[in-house]
Amino acid sequence: MPPLTLIPAGIACTAGIAAFYLFPEWTLPSTLAEAPSWLLLLAVLIVGLKSLPLKKTHHSPPLKKGGWGDLSSGSWRDFRTFFIIPLLALLGFSWAQYQVSNVLHHPFPAALTRAPLLLDGHIASIPVITSYGTRFQFDVSAATHDGQPLPFTGRVRLTWYQAAPALAVGERWRLPVRLKPPHSTANPGGRDGERTLFERGIKATGSVRAGGERVAASAGSYWLQRWRQQIAAHLTQTAGATDPRGMMVALVLGETGSLTTADWDALTRTGTSHLIAISGFNLGMIAVVVIGATRWLWRRSAWLMQRLATPRASAVVGMIGAVGYAGLAGFSISTQRALIMLLVILSAQFWQRTLRPYHALALAWIGVVLFDSTAMISFGFWLSFGAVALLLFHLGQRLPRRDLWTQFGRAQWAVTLGLLPLLLALFGQVSLIAPLVNVIAVPLFSLLLPLALSVSVLSVIPAATAPLRWTAQLLNSGMDGLTWLAQWSEIAVTLPPLPNWVLAAATLGAVLLLAPRGLPGRWLGVILLVPVLTTRPPQPAWGEVWVTVLDVGQGLAVVAQTAAGTLVFDTGPGSSDGYSAGSAVVAPFVLAQGITQVERVLISHADQDHAGGLVALARRVKLMQVQSGEPQRLQFPGATRCAAGERWQWAGVSFQVLHPAATAAEVGNNSSCVVRIETGGRSLLLTGDADQRIERELVAQVGTALRSTVLIAGHHGSNTSTGATFLNAVAPSWVLFSAGFANHFNFPTQAVQERIAARGIQTLNTATAGAIQFRFNANGQFELPSGWREKIRRRW
Repeated sequence: MPPLTLIPAGIACTAGIAAFYLFPEWTLPSTLAEAPSWLLLLAVLIVGLKSLPLKKTHHSPPLKKGGWGDLSSGSWRDFRTFFIIPLLALLGFSWAQYQVSNVLHHPFPAALTRAPLLLDGHIASIPVITSYGTRFQFDVSAATHDGQPLPFTGRVRLTWYQAAPALAVGERWRLPVRLKPPHSTANPGGRDGERTLFERGIKATGSVRAGGERVAASAGSYWLQRWRQQIAAHLTQTAGATDPRGMMVALVLGETGSLTTADWDALTRTGTSHLIAISGFNLGMIAVVVIGATRWLWRRSAWLMQRLATPRASAVVGMIGAVGYAGLAGFSISTQRALIMLLVILSAQFWQRTLRPYHALALAWIGVVLFDSTAMISFGFWLSFGAVALLLFHLGQRLPRRDLWTQFGRAQWAVTLGLLPLLLALFGQVSLIAPLVNVIAVPLFSLLLPLALSVSVLSVIPAATAPLRWTAQLLNSGMDGLTWLAQWSEIAVTLPPLPNWVLAAATLGAVLLLAPRGLPGRWLGVILLVPVLTTRPPQPAWGEVWVTVLDVGQGLAVVAQTAAGTLVFDTGPGSSDGYSAGSAVVAPFVLAQGITQVERVLISHADQDHAGGLVALARRVKLMQVQSGEPQRLQFPGATRCAAGERWQWAGVSFQVLHPAATAAEVGNNSSCVVRIETGGRSLLLTGDADQRIERELVAQVGTALRSTVLIAGHHGSNTSTGATFLNAVAPSWVLFSAGFANHFNFPTQAVQERIAARGIQTLNTATAGAIQFRFNANGQFELPSGWREKIRRRW
């Protein structure tokens, strides 16, 4: 089938796939979606319609026969077209749902969250050893609960916290575990971890309990992953202390589990994360090297050239090299997509089909999406194809220049400017130094990747391991440089969510600026880009306070915005592996609101689940004043103690500290700053982790002045806080919980929930609602609390 005939049909199918993810309320019945016969029926129906004889009407021109619904002939009057296009879209929609039906229609039972289960299955990924345990994916073939079999199979992600034994890919284990449905924090401006879990087909996450039993040690069908694990172990052992980040393993095998959150933050802020993940750039580079070497060698043998033309031979060897390197990368999702795109182009070269660049791009797009429909929700997919399309548009119609650096500079300009609207739409952040860094990093990386592969092969000789260590040291030195650059907050700009019309105008503006110079009106592109810089998010009016209880897992972080200042109360947890809610949740949210300076930060007390994000937040946002109930233990430069009686006012909104007393000797939870925010007769009370003794003291000291519209439950809903006496005194309309999903403390406890329900108080929990937002204004109006998960539509 010629490309021009296939492309419209493929686009119709991919449109149906896109509709599946864009409209999550549209769903086929599971019995239909999981039936291959339904897909077969649609395909037969489409082929049958295509095969119907053409009939010429008095009002239509002669029709060409043989086209796919005559889409390429221009005969849109052919009635079959109006049936085939919707059927192709329906086929695409059905295919997308069929591909993810196991995850969507057979999820992990929520009723068994954190219940003791026994799983039988195989280690499915290379285990990643961290400071807190060993993390790996596990393919479940059988599951039981209390000795009874469960209808649950599929892939889960596990962490073995306590003295995990050496694990090998493919081994069969019987593991006692506790699982929970796929879950991540949900915040405005934050990363969607559930998207990643869905894309990887992970149906649950959990931890391994004591008593795991190895059933079989052979690799079986996981032989490729076992081989990759052995290579990773060799590289790690050979590099030793010269490669603390595991850069050689990341570059050669695409296994990035050893990179910390701080490492990824540095790569993202400098715009270089695409160099580490094995995707189109890496695969294309290897293919270019292989094809170039093949052509050079093939042309030196008349015998070979007589049997197979050099272009066709290089295409075959290029495909073999690309498949081999993709296998070395474990055929990861991003690698599979890049491989399909490359195979489409090389296949056209082998069959000596002259494809226009845009036709090749369209065929690759169709092939990738049909192979893996979840590509539609992958940011990397859109960025990869967007970058290629921009390069074709900006460079494809121009005469080639002899100056390689000029061409490379133009390519960087095209990608940087053209992807700006897409980057802002997907991430809300743009690295200002990415073009400059990539001008240096991309050519350097083009040399380092073949070098890394070569020294890795060479290192199998015991006497030739030094080059690998030198290369690892060079890679880590480069990473140190990126980390140094990333510490400067000015290198990346975070913009608030932009309206669709601003993004559309910016896209058109970028296209105009990248168009050939002779195009009239190119200068309008600059004007169309101006709204990106001038559009600002809405801000509170005088007397208004906008409150967001961020979803930080098992911890607390609250942001109160007024027209004259912003208060951040607690900054969420931090962990030893480099994760910090300050950089992952609080800073992205604050910056997305257009706030670059926080007037006051109150850390209730110095426990990690409240103070762990402070340092990371300070790196991204200017903090004018920091206070805490435990400033000495907090160990943050310039931090002072909060004290009862302290008051201030911002734009008609009053803030008052109620605890601890200036002379109090409280430590730990009971040193928590207690703050009340009031405007227009509405108020919010935050108590940190103060227990019921402190609550009773506050009732005795403050009395009815404690009354508040909204109360943030103390200590995440623990039995130690939110006592009956305190609830009666505060008399809130709403109680909000900030707790981790399925946390092992079982917060909020049943007793606290019953205590609140008995008083008719409404509740919301960040664990299930995501970030919770509400507003008070100067007239006493109250915009009721609502969860972020209610506002976002997702298929997963």
